[in-house]
Amino acid sequence: MKNLCDVRDGEEAAVLFIHGGRMAQQRLVELGILPGERVRMFHNSGAGPLTVRVKGSKLSIGHGLAQKIIVREE
Repeated sequence: MKNLCDVRDGEEAAVLFIHGGRMAQQRLVELGILPGERVRMFHNSGAGPLTVRVKGSKLSIGHGLAQKIIVREE
């Protein structure tokens, strides 16, 4: 399985599930990242936060949280 950290710049992925505790899941839901949602990677340098587009908004997500987002590339 891939997590969001594995998605390269310009690629899209669908969120399959969130592998984390209640607080991580709640935080991601607040950001609009939930199972079934599509995300597009804007910036993933391998260090520092990732920048993704979700529902028309750009978000920055730290690597620790991004590793909990399990995705399928589209």
